[in-house]
Amino acid sequence: MAGTTSYWTDASLEPKRNFRWRVSIPLLAGGQSVIWWVKNFKPPSYDISEVTHNIMDNKFNFPGRLTWTDCSMTMVDPVSPNAVQLTNDIIISAGYSTKSLTSFGAKPTTMSKRKSVVATGNVLVEILNSEGKTIEKWTLHNPWIKSATFSELSYESDDLRTIDITWKYDWAECENFDHTNTAALSSTPQFKPN
Repeated sequence: MAGTTSYWTDASLEPKRNFRWRVSIPLLAGGQSVIWWVKNFKPPSYDISEVTHNIMDNKFNFPGRLTWTDCSMTMVDPVSPNAVQLTNDIIISAGYSTKSLTSFGAKPTTMSKRKSVVATGNVLVEILNSEGKTIEKWTLHNPWIKSATFSELSYESDDLRTIDITWKYDWAECENFDHTNTAALSSTPQFKPN
C-alpha cells in the first residue's frame, strides 16, 4: 500500500474528483438516459440512530436504525428539452391533477407512491475516472420528488434558470468498480430497509 508521502507523488494513483459524474433518470430525460443539464447533485447519505442503555451509573451506546437522508439536485432549465415541463409531467404522472370543476370530473385522481416511483424509475449517479469509466455507482431505489423549487426571476440577473429537486427514496445501493476494466468489485454494502 502506498505510504502517505508517496501517494501524492505517484502518478499512477488518482483520487476521485467532484466534477466527474453523471446522473441518469430514465423517465425524466425526455427520451435520453443521461441528464447532462444537472448542475450539482448531493449523493445518498445516512444517519444511524443511537440507543443508550443505563446500568447503574454506566451508559452503554448501541447503534439503532439506519435512515437515509434526502438527496438534492439542481438542474439548469434548457429550452429544449424543457426541464420545467418534464418535472411537472412527473407530478402529473404521479397522480396530481388540478382541482378545477372542469377537470376534476367523476373520477378524481390523487398521488400515490406506486405512481410516483413509476413516473421516474430509479435514479442513478455514476462517479467517473479521467477516462470516463464508471468507478462508483449509486442507485436510489423507489425515488419520488419531495419538492421542486424554481429559481427566482429577476431583471437584474444574468444567471441561468435552475430547478432544485429534493428526492425521497427507500434505500440506496453503492457499487464499486475496478478502475482498470470497470468490472464490478462488489455491490456491498447494499443498504436496504429492515
